[in-house]
Parts: sequence; structure tokens; C-alpha cells
Amino acid sequence: MRGRLARKRTKDGQSTPPLSTKQNPKKDLPMTKILLEIAYDGAAFSGYQVQPNRRTVQGELGRVVEQVLGQPCNVSGCGRTDKGVHARQFFCSVETENPITIPLDALPKVLNAFVPGDIAVKNAVQIDDDFHVRYSVKWKEYGYMIHNAPAPCPFYNGRAWHISRHLDLSLMQAAAEEIVGTHDFSAFCAAGSFVENKVRRVRYIRCESEGEMLHIRVAGDGFLYNMVRIITGTLVEVSDGKIAPGDIAGIIADGDRTRAGMTAPPDGLYLNFVRYEG
Repeated sequence: MRGRLARKRTKDGQSTPPLSTKQNPKKDLPMTKILLEIAYDGAAFSGYQVQPNRRTVQGELGRVVEQVLGQPCNVSGCGRTDKGVHARQFFCSVETENPITIPLDALPKVLNAFVPGDIAVKNAVQIDDDFHVRYSVKWKEYGYMIHNAPAPCPFYNGRAWHISRHLDLSLMQAAAEEIVGTHDFSAFCAAGSFVENKVRRVRYIRCESEGEMLHIRVAGDGFLYNMVRIITGTLVEVSDGKIAPGDIAGIIADGDRTRAGMTAPPDGLYLNFVRYEG
């Protein structure tokens, strides 16, 4: 990215991603590659990536970007999310063959006038040609929301996993500590993945409660197919007494998917944030 990147601090002390590059001092500065920060509700999408005859985030955003800029564009994402998964923060690069003359500070407002209501464009900055929106990512945090209450709440439908039985956060956190670290996470990867190297680093897992809502936050340098959802399902089964916290190390060592827990539904999964530094 161009220049030194300005960084702000969020309420929880985390620094924001490197969003501020040299901020277009001339309103008509031509550009051919920009970075969009977006958020989306994934309930009505078949995931981020374009798929034939399916509604996707990439498909909707790409259509609007081309409409607004009036030229073909290559819109790429910082990763992929599955059907029904949400993103509080997601990044897309937009590449064009011709200069982009819409001022950066105006572009989010213009795009938001055309994108559907379940997508929001939050920011836009210029990036260098050698910046890769996906491979430049250093780490991410996913969050999983469980509504742990006797009765479901209609406002959480499609946005949290409702579990009526009591969940033991202390047991879940004890098991989570066994997952943290650098391991071969084959046991936490869904069938259908073609990735050969399944070694990943999990930086932390935090199981927290906020009233009836339980939050599981998983941060890592990279994730396998359905990895966070399988981790969540495993922690729930630990609370249910089906798996002991002391079994986790053996499950990881064996690499046997059948020994880990269920795959939690996609409804409660959110990409919380993406970091390009650290």
C-alpha cells in the first residue's frame, strides 16, 4: 500500500486494518485499483463467491460497481464465506483498465445508493498494484453467536444458533484452550476440502456471555472449510458432556473428523474483522 498507513484504535483496543493510504488529495485523481471495506448480512446469499444462478455477495457487488463506474471491473474478496454466513468487516479489491475518477470519499455513498440493503459499503481507499486483497491478509477473527435461552427469539432467526439447554462456558473455554496453537486441523475440516496442507495457527478462542447471548470468538492466521463452525459444534458437545476437554488434544493428533463435534449451522457465524498487519 502507498505510504505509511494511519491506524485507529477500536473500543476493544484492537487496531483497525490498514485502510488509510495516500488519500486522493485531488478529487479527480485517476485510479485503477481500490480497496472497498464492506459488511453484509449473509442470510439471503449463497455465500460470497459468484456461483451460476445463485445470489452472491460478489455477484451483487460486482454488478453495482460496474454500473456505477461504467466499465468492466474485476472484484475480488479477502476470502470466502459460505451460504448464510455474515460479515461485519470484509474487503474487496476493484481493478479496472481505465481510470476511476469518482472521489474516494464519495464512492461509498454512491455505491450504497445501488447495492441491496443486505450489503453496505463502508470505506474506499486506493491501493498499489502489488497489494493482494486475499494473500496480504495476516489474520482474521470470526465470531459465533449462540442464543442460549429456553425460548427462541424471532429477531435472531437466521442470525444466531438457538440452543435451549444451558451451556457451560467454563467447560467450553477449557476445551478451547486445547485448540489454540499451531496444529494440523484435519479433524476440524469438512469433507470436500481440496486443501492438502491443513496446518493452521489459532491465535485465541474466547467464550463469553452477554445476557442470553453467548459469543465464541476465534482468531487465526487462516481457516479451513467449516473450521470455525466445527470448533463451535465441538465446544457445544463438550458442554453437553459428549466430549471431554482432555480429549481435544487426541482428536487433533488423530486428525479424524468423526471424533470432533458437529458442524454448527451457518446462521450464527460472522467474520468480525480482517487484519493486514500484525
